Amino acid sequence: MKSWLKGSAVLVLAGALAFTTAGCGGDKDKLTVGTDTSFVPFEFLNQDTGKYEGFDIDLWAAIAKELKVEYELKPMDFNGLIPALQSSNIDVALAGMTIKDERKEKVDFAIPYYDAGLLVLVRSDESSIKSVKDLKGKVVATKSGTTSFDYTKALPDLKEVKPFPNIDGAYMELINKGADAVIFDSPNVMYFAKTKGEGKVKPVGDILEGQQYGIAFPKGSDLVQKVDEALLKLVKDGTYSTLYEKWFGQKPAKQPGQ
Repeated sequence: MKSWLKGSAVLVLAGALAFTTAGCGGDKDKLTVGTDTSFVPFEFLNQDTGKYEGFDIDLWAAIAKELKVEYELKPMDFNGLIPALQSSNIDVALAGMTIKDERKEKVDFAIPYYDAGLLVLVRSDESSIKSVKDLKGKVVATKSGTTSFDYTKALPDLKEVKPFPNIDGAYMELINKGADAVIFDSPNVMYFAKTKGEGKVKPVGDILEGQQYGIAFPKGSDLVQKVDEALLKLVKDGTYSTLYEKWFGQKPAKQPGQ
């Protein structure tokens, strides 16, 4: 009798543990979320509070609440996110990551959650550069390992492309006249231009290369479907629109799943 009870207790405990970990989409009771915290207004460290803030940070908090999972943020270089997913060092990558075919070969994405593009940034006193067409013979700075870098490298007749591991370095290179322009993701460019770069830089030309951002996961992760469902629920109940307006000052023209 005792051995039967002991065996039953073990089975009950094992079942409880399985239920707990299954609810997190894997074998962990806390997800590790990799993020590049230098991409305002999506994710950044608030120097006053010492906390990570941004649209991505708020959106993931809402998703995690829907999924009833705990998580910890793991700041890391953008270029290390996909390798970290592939090696299972992180469970989720959240960093304004553009969904590209070459990335989809390595990781899985949830449904797109943000529509963006690229934008050219120049110094505020610049008059000869009015669009990307005026960059011939110019030095252009951008962030390495991004779609912005790929796009810039493919432009014809540039004098030089200067890649930086952090976009802030590219912005400072522009301000300090080490580059003639910066090409980077439009929301970040516009945010910088109206905050730290106000009076020093200005965006020019049209939005380039329409893009969509996605939350990334290791190949085959069962979190993809769960996050898709959570995102659609946040769209339906208005949470997504509220967060979007908080960080971008307007309602989204398009929402996930539309």
